[in-house]
Amino acid sequence: MSRRRNGLMSDDLKEELAKELGVYDIVKTEGWGSVSSRDCGNLVKLAIKKAEESMVQNKNF
Repeated sequence: MSRRRNGLMSDDLKEELAKELGVYDIVKTEGWGSVSSRDCGNLVKLAIKKAEESMVQNKNF
């Protein structure tokens, strides 16, 4: 079975979230594989939160 290569988030968004959570230095020096699973989970939570906020904001226009 092949692995999915096209992610749902752009690299720019992932980097923005990593900066916000303070793990960007790890990503730049060691790559995404060195980011802890807890931090990856927090990245996903933050991405969902931002998406929900964006949906609410767009609905109000």
